[in-house]
Amino acid sequence: MIPLKDLMSRHAQDGCLDWIGVRAARLADLVSLNEVEIALDGLGGDHARPGKRAVTLIQAEHIPVIAALAGHARLAPETLRRNLVVSGLNLSALRGAVISVGSAHLCITTVCAPCSRMEAALGHGGYSAMRGHGGWCAEVVKPGRARLGDPVCVVEHDP
Repeated sequence: MIPLKDLMSRHAQDGCLDWIGVRAARLADLVSLNEVEIALDGLGGDHARPGKRAVTLIQAEHIPVIAALAGHARLAPETLRRNLVVSGLNLSALRGAVISVGSAHLCITTVCAPCSRMEAALGHGGYSAMRGHGGWCAEVVKPGRARLGDPVCVVEHDP
């Protein structure tokens, strides 16, 4: 029998960085980028601050689920107001793990809960559609550069 700790540290594949977005101010629209410098205080050009919520991530696989639950055929990543869209790697299995995104290292810290703006962005029931699918916050532990298509890999994982 495989110990639970070992099972929790296994991942079938690395992920991929599919989308990058920044917003200059708290309520500003997100701007899509092809690459970004990631510093201790988050993505260059973003309004974030250093700490456990410096960067927000969401799984690409959850975006169609959110769209379906909110009654939309599809959603653009910027609608959900997260910085990075990642595919192929289960972010929910990585709480406390350090991942590489390009040359930067991020520690997945806490759930990125939906805010009341999701009701306006997605319509009636938008807040509830995001629950359980809203992504994760991360702290920058090693600054670096990230580009669309970069692999997203587990660097350190201690479940």
